[in-house]
Formats: sequence, structure tokens, C-alpha cells
Amino acid sequence: MSELATLPGLESVEAVQKREHYISHGPEGRLMLFSGRSNADLAGSIGEHLGIELGDVKLKTFANGEVYCRYMESIRGADVFIVQSCAGDGVNNALVELLVMIDAARLASANRITAVMPWYPYSRQDKKSAPREPITARLIAGFLEAAGADRVLTMDLHAGQIQGFFSIPVDHMTALPLFATYYRDKGLHGDKVVAVAPDPGRGKMAARFAEFLEADVAYMSKTRPDHDVAEVTAVVGRELVNGKAAILSDDLIVTGSTLISGAQALIDAGATEVYACATHGLFPAGALERIAESPLTEVVVTDSVPQEPIGRPGNVKVLTVSPLLANTIQNVFSGESVSEIFLGENQLF
Repeated sequence: MSELATLPGLESVEAVQKREHYISHGPEGRLMLFSGRSNADLAGSIGEHLGIELGDVKLKTFANGEVYCRYMESIRGADVFIVQSCAGDGVNNALVELLVMIDAARLASANRITAVMPWYPYSRQDKKSAPREPITARLIAGFLEAAGADRVLTMDLHAGQIQGFFSIPVDHMTALPLFATYYRDKGLHGDKVVAVAPDPGRGKMAARFAEFLEADVAYMSKTRPDHDVAEVTAVVGRELVNGKAAILSDDLIVTGSTLISGAQALIDAGATEVYACATHGLFPAGALERIAESPLTEVVVTDSVPQEPIGRPGNVKVLTVSPLLANTIQNVFSGESVSEIFLGENQLF
């Protein structure tokens, strides 16, 4: 039997409704976006902003715990972007899965492979703080390069020196303008607020954040008696805090101990209320409960790592970074400047 002819006009309707698996750039270039299993929702949202479907890749874990990967469509000659957030209890599994995906893409003759890692794992282990410790953040950089990554795209690194662990390009993005816009829309800017650095190491970032909010800046000092435990020892600039809303800004939240102790110190210094924002909300067991019971008015994080809505307290808000990531991926693919997206304001170290 002969095939029925398609009715006139239906071809164009179908073409409009169906998104392709790639973006073409010139006669040869193709942008293809793939996702690991750690943050598929974020990858799908990035694809929506780019106007493409996620590429078809088969990922599974064998009974012995080993990872299997196979790209189910040709990626030969394509610019492949792999989205993976290596965080939480499965950080090591997600990291190995990313390395396997990179290696598989290299062996499948991809033209360029970019690891899109909104959260860079082991970023707090960026130096030797005690004898016989590793510098694990540098080790991860070596893994990525050995697997075949040509470029890394990440957000709000814990320490700027991590960029120097790579011999390949590292595009560093920041959520700071996103947070500034959020607070300005809430009316929290100008003389009635003060931006606060949770420790001296975040001083430059807090100063830039204060510029965005047209506000004063104060600083806190803290000690760490143990891993994931912080104690605030002083608030520098107490006169700037008194009678104002304080906004703490940081790169990540883990247990929340830094924010909670900082919030109490700011209230003791005369702050009317305390807000906090951080790009990466890792939130191990018990962290959200502690934040819900803390003096913090509101905590804002992004979806750089998955944020489960179930069990999330009312004072924790989540902003999406998918438009920012999509714009950065588009600029990398087309050879345009990434820093122009931030108007040069992404150099925070």
C-alpha cells in the first residue's frame, strides 16, 4: 500500500511543535545538551530556554554498582554539553557518572565536550589545612581533564584558586545579580538594609553585593572548631547593622550552622531581621529543620543542586538558574563572551 499523503499545512504545525535535539551553528556545528541523573529537572529547564530537547542517552547502574552509559544518537562532530550536579549522598556516584559520560562522548568523536557543573564537588577541599591532607578539588580537576573534558562551566566556586587547578578553560558564573534582583523586587535595598559577609573570605563578594543593593556592608568573623561547625566571634561594623535588615550572602549552605549563629549575632547587634542567600543549598539531614526554627526571616538558594519541595520549610525559597546557564551555554557554543552576560561582574575573587 502506498503511504497516505500528508494534508497541506500539517508539516509546518508538526515542525513548530517538535523541538530538535540540537542547535545548528554554521554548516558543521551542532549544540547538543545531555543530562546525568543527578539534576535532570534543571537540565530539562535549560533545554527549554535553549529551545531544544535533551539528547538521548542511556544511563543505568549495574547490580554491582558500576555505571553504564551509551549515547543513543550520533554526536560525531557536535559540541556536547553535559549537565551534572555532583552533590548530596550520591556525590561520588554522580561524579563517576559524569566522568563516564565525558569519556563516552570523547570516544564517540564529539568535537568539544563541556562539563556543566553548577556545583563543583569537593570545592571546600581546595588547600591543605592540616598535615597529610589531600587537595581534593585539584584531584577532581585532574579527573575531568583525564576523562576528556574540553571545558568546565560552573557557578560560585568556594575558592577562586580552583580555576587554577585546570589547564582547560573554566567559565565561572555567579548568582549574585539574581539574588540582588530578588531582594530589590522585595524592596530590600538602600539605607534600610546592610549586606553582611559571613567571614572575611567572602568580603569581596559581600562588597559587590552591597553595590548591587546600594547598601552598606558589614563583616563577621568566625571559627570552625570542627568540620561543618561554625561559631561567630564578632560582628565588624555593628553600628551599620543596628536598626536595619541584614542580608547574609554566601556560596553554599550545608548544615546551616554558620547562618544560624550569624543571624543570632546580627540580631544581638541590633538587626531588625536577618535574610540569607546562597547559591548552593546542600542541606543534609536535619539542616532544613534547624533553619525553620532559627531566627532567620528567609533563606534563598538556587536549583544548582536538586531542591525537594517536600519537607521544605516556608522560610526557604528556591530561584532557578536555568536561564543563566542557558545563556552561558549559548555564548560558549557561538564563541561569544561569557563575562558580557554579567557585565563583567562575575569576577568575585
